[in-house]
Amino acid sequence: MEALPVFVSLRSNFYERSSSRQVSGCTRLTLLFVLIFNLSRCSSALRVIGGNITEVQGETVVLPCKLIDTTETLTQISWQRMTRGKPQNDNFYTITSQNGPQFVNGRDDRFQIIGNFSDKNGSIQLSNVTLLDEGVYTCIFTLFPSGNHETKIPLNLLVPPVTSLSHNHAVLGNEEVSLATCTAAGSRPPAEVRWLTGTLAEKVRATDSSTQHSNGTTTTVSSLFGVPTKEINQHVVQCVVTNPALSKEETMSFTIQVYFSPMGVYIGEKSKDSFRCVTEANPSANFTWRRPGHSFPQPGVRVEGATLQFLSMSSDLNGLYQCEASNLYGKDSGYLYVHMTSGFLLDTPYGGACSACWALFSLLLIAIVAAAAVWYLYKSGKLTRMPGGTREEMQKVRKTSSGSEEPQRVEEEVEEEADETAVAVQETQRSR
Repeated sequence: MEALPVFVSLRSNFYERSSSRQVSGCTRLTLLFVLIFNLSRCSSALRVIGGNITEVQGETVVLPCKLIDTTETLTQISWQRMTRGKPQNDNFYTITSQNGPQFVNGRDDRFQIIGNFSDKNGSIQLSNVTLLDEGVYTCIFTLFPSGNHETKIPLNLLVPPVTSLSHNHAVLGNEEVSLATCTAAGSRPPAEVRWLTGTLAEKVRATDSSTQHSNGTTTTVSSLFGVPTKEINQHVVQCVVTNPALSKEETMSFTIQVYFSPMGVYIGEKSKDSFRCVTEANPSANFTWRRPGHSFPQPGVRVEGATLQFLSMSSDLNGLYQCEASNLYGKDSGYLYVHMTSGFLLDTPYGGACSACWALFSLLLIAIVAAAAVWYLYKSGKLTRMPGGTREEMQKVRKTSSGSEEPQRVEEEVEEEADETAVAVQETQRSR
């Protein structure tokens, strides 16, 4: 009867020891579960903030990387890259609290840490960025005890175009030619090129072409076409280039140039003793004065560019003078006949335009020259009176501005002007 309590007591002690072990195991499992839960909660709560960066080539870019919402211990910040210049994933930069920033696999001083390790800020700066730097950068934070946490930062580059505007040497004609070329070279993305032509919108047209390069950039060329006429010469047009890499659109102005040789040479009176040679040409003409059959210049005459000035009223200066206008595209000439008598200067421009005030005098002088020519031909036997009428063998003097005149014939025909006409000429000169 006494053994039963002993048996019960032993059994009770066994159960107590077993229960104690079970409680201890449950406690350890609970603690492990709580630890894992807390770590999981901490890991899911922290964040690594980066970004998607777009920058212009040649500028300085910031690659942001910051760890937030964690109290774990930071042991290291690492940077990796996979770029055009480094197509394989490459570790290139580390930061620790003990050693600070250090380059890995080669030094590149364009990189600089701008964050703070203590603030869990691993942001870096890259200066003078190029297309070879374009790619994906990875920022990695190593924490204890949770391990590595990272973010990827794509870097995209814009490349501004190199712009230029050139003109083509369009010569006066009737066929359509290229007048100007506007180029936006090596841009990314491709540049947009357009023309502002104003009143020439119906007379010119633009054609565009583009070439893509292996580095991802594009060159865009726009040509302006039109018929090279005097009507469009000297008109101003503009080439406008736009691109996201430019802070503002780029505008280049251009004056259309149509080149042509001198067209018509006109000799007009500049003052009472000087005359000026005028023509229309592009580029501007150079003027050369000559006196056919005589050395020139000579005493009593001064030549300054297009101007011919008589310094004295000597009859030695009587005769024909030629003004030649020339440029790279051709030449043309005009003529001036000068006759001085009793201190008066009389002139007749050939191939030139007389001013209105000379109209009356010119008519009178032509009549005098014609009379002198008839008299000269009659005296020389070239003019003969025949039965039934009169036959005249005389040459007409061409009064045009072409370069093929016969200046000697003009001079010979008027040099025979008789002295008896001097009085009439003087009277005309006084009436001017």
